[in-house]
Amino acid sequence: MRRLPLCQSLLCLALGALAMNAQAKEIRCDMTSDYDLTVNDRSVIFTRESGVPKAVVMRQGRLFVDDRWVSLSSDDSQRIREFEQGARKAMPLAHEIGRDAADIAFTALGEVAAGISNHPDKTRQSLDRARKAIDRSIGQSISANRFNSADLERGIQTAVEEVMPSVIGDVVGGALTAALTGDTARLERMDKLDQQVEARIQPRAKALEARAEKLCAQMRELDRLDDALAYRLPAGGALNLLEEKPDQSHTSED
Repeated sequence: MRRLPLCQSLLCLALGALAMNAQAKEIRCDMTSDYDLTVNDRSVIFTRESGVPKAVVMRQGRLFVDDRWVSLSSDDSQRIREFEQGARKAMPLAHEIGRDAADIAFTALGEVAAGISNHPDKTRQSLDRARKAIDRSIGQSISANRFNSADLERGIQTAVEEVMPSVIGDVVGGALTAALTGDTARLERMDKLDQQVEARIQPRAKALEARAEKLCAQMRELDRLDDALAYRLPAGGALNLLEEKPDQSHTSED
């Protein structure tokens, strides 16, 4: 089961940026789903390539499963309305988190490039282009009434794939050059780089941490509504659009 694309594309970006901050407390948002999520002006839509059902549509308290509108109790209709409202409420926050997380991450990478790279200006320019490309993807994929996880994921992946090989090569090359030539000034900068990057991003990372926690809470509320549905599929199973699956590697040993 793969992660819910909303969390994968945005929260993982946020957590990646926060990981650069050694003082940031751990945030866990282990929400998973088999589905891609799309939110538009009319509907909240879950789709997947395989499995039953393949498509679930929520629209003003109604529920469409695969090929038909299904009958719901009044309580379930209210839960569907609340799910739609909650999904739409999350969109502005998801947009904000995505942009800020990308900017923090690329700011940190830019600092690394400046301290180590053989061509820091060139590397920074590459990072800036990638950051702007991700910013465009977020802007095009997320708004108050629109979210398309597949488009967002593709946009981020493309931007990262285009820039990261050259950035990594330049940074590694710079580190090797410093080591082989005995460039003491650059080696000293490398020694202090962690502290410099942390000091640069820590205030923004702390603010992002609070917003990421808020988004996680909103996703958990959607999961609660999903779990509370009395509706059952023809085979008798629950709809189960979302599921929280804590990472067992982080559980305490007895």
